[in-house]
Amino acid sequence: GAGWLQILAYGLYCEGTGGFGYNSDGQMSKPGDCGWKPPLLATDNPDLKKKRLNAELANGRLAMMAVIGMFFQDGLTGSAWGDWA
Repeated sequence: GAGWLQILAYGLYCEGTGGFGYNSDGQMSKPGDCGWKPPLLATDNPDLKKKRLNAELANGRLAMMAVIGMFFQDGLTGSAWGDWA
């Protein structure tokens, strides 16, 4: 009851205040630009930046497939970790 209400209220607050995709000055930012550069990963070379962003997308997709595989295994066998857990 109350937990779902808190989740809904927080989501409405984030949407209403423009918390997604905006910088602190209220201007729309470029995709992936959060206003800071992580050390050792940031670059001004557009080709290298594109390569790194594509690698990040690929890693995220691989992680999603792994989780889906665990769901499937859990539904099929009743254990997502196998017999050793």
